[in-house]
Amino acid sequence: MSDLKYTAPCLFGVEGIAAGEFERMGAKNVVAENGRVNFEGDFNILARANINSRFAERICIVVGEFEAESFEELFQNVKKLNWEDFIDRDDAFPVNGYSINSALHSIPDCQSIIKKAIVERLKAKYGISWFNETGCEVKIRFSILKNKVTVMIDTSGEGLHKRGYRRKSNDAPLKETLAAAICDTARIFPDTQLYDPFCGSGTILIESAMMALKMAPGLRRFFAAERFGFVPEQVWREERTAARDKILHNIEFNAVGTDIDPAAVKLAEENAAKAGVSKYVKVRVGDIKDFTPPEGRFLTVTNPPYGERLLDIKQAQQLYKTMGEVFTRGQGKKYFVISPDEDFEKIFGRSADKRRKLYNGMIKCQLYMYFK
Repeated sequence: MSDLKYTAPCLFGVEGIAAGEFERMGAKNVVAENGRVNFEGDFNILARANINSRFAERICIVVGEFEAESFEELFQNVKKLNWEDFIDRDDAFPVNGYSINSALHSIPDCQSIIKKAIVERLKAKYGISWFNETGCEVKIRFSILKNKVTVMIDTSGEGLHKRGYRRKSNDAPLKETLAAAICDTARIFPDTQLYDPFCGSGTILIESAMMALKMAPGLRRFFAAERFGFVPEQVWREERTAARDKILHNIEFNAVGTDIDPAAVKLAEENAAKAGVSKYVKVRVGDIKDFTPPEGRFLTVTNPPYGERLLDIKQAQQLYKTMGEVFTRGQGKKYFVISPDEDFEKIFGRSADKRRKLYNGMIKCQLYMYFK
């Protein structure tokens, strides 16, 4: 089979970072769009992207793209696609998706039409009239945006943000993919000294440690495409071996986290152990008002509590004020803070040197960067 087309949904604001990542992996024709990155490659790229991507939400094979404004157009265009290359006669193939600003807006009807079209195609190819769907599950996803239909096969299964180390979390967790994107923006090196005074369940600490170690985030998990009959098993062995060979050892990286909640500190320690980065992550109970910037070069990356989730807005803003007092300027001192509060800079006490719009789930945030 020649190179396949892939699409990788991403959090809004992360597309450019993810595109750069896929280019470094060796993917071809990488193009960033709103909320996704498109690229091309062979089966090794499929496995490599799943195992190594820190920023994408999942990796999907694009089976086809076309315009459709009627159910007949949807049916005929889906039926034309070469589904037999991906779905065996015993495979299950559930269909899910979404439609935005399109003539075909009924999701259940679109699901039904797409399913029927695939069945009709496979009936003709396999010469059978009934599909038991007792074999491997090949999930079909579709998106319809302004009447442009994209039909895909999900190769990841669970979202790629599920690295395997965070079984539980405290309140208002930061998604792993977003934490990784923030750490990438802050620039993590093998000798970085990182601090997170609102560490919660430890996501920023762990993602930064994995980044410093060049540890692939998907090494400890399983992917849906590992069951697919059309994907050679050896690509998974090759790409896992390659990913393990890239891991650095005995680096000088150090991540220190504090949180006022002892339960959060215990959870962060447990998560760091599951991720295999305990050697580089230290967590303790601490209050932001007691934060003391260390000597020399260091980096602070943090996700302080949001007023709409954990504390009332006044309490959250008091934390921002305290941060402005303890986050002192100085040579080599850099602070990266994500917050949805549009008044953050005013309350913090000074304007950010740079800002970047990001989304934590559906919450629009700004990454406030202080490095001067």
